[in-house]
Amino acid sequence: MKRMHVHMAVEDLGQSIRFYSTMFAAEPTVVKPDYAKWMLEDPRVNFAISTHSGKAPGLDHLGIQVEDGTELQEVYGRLEKAEAPVLEEGQTTCCYAQSEKSWIADPQGVSWETFLTTGESTIYGKSAPLPPRGGACCGPSATTASKDEAKSSCCS
Repeated sequence: MKRMHVHMAVEDLGQSIRFYSTMFAAEPTVVKPDYAKWMLEDPRVNFAISTHSGKAPGLDHLGIQVEDGTELQEVYGRLEKAEAPVLEEGQTTCCYAQSEKSWIADPQGVSWETFLTTGESTIYGKSAPLPPRGGACCGPSATTASKDEAKSSCCS
């Protein structure tokens, strides 16, 4: 079963953890000095916050988390039909997790990731989200970009 993913950039992690713990009536399942995550069942969502994005506080990206490789291939198939550039990142370390993922931007420029978590990591890692459509970043221009191309083409 798939799970919605929401990642928010925050300025004050402690304050945000207190707020969201109260809102969700649940403590985070993962807490690091710069990151927290709630794996909620009601609503079924992977909700994460961090101080890493380098963006203004607010929505960082959305996503669809899957539970197995079959679901991942199903969602990847949908991305290919979405008529937007897909960044196939493949195996990566991001948000204290090992995962396989791809990125796409919606018509408004919101980044969406599709991913399968394959393990944990002791480091935050750095994923390479697709730049927003029409943005000034020199993102991948082909329909599909490799992981190495993604890392070298993202704005810093």
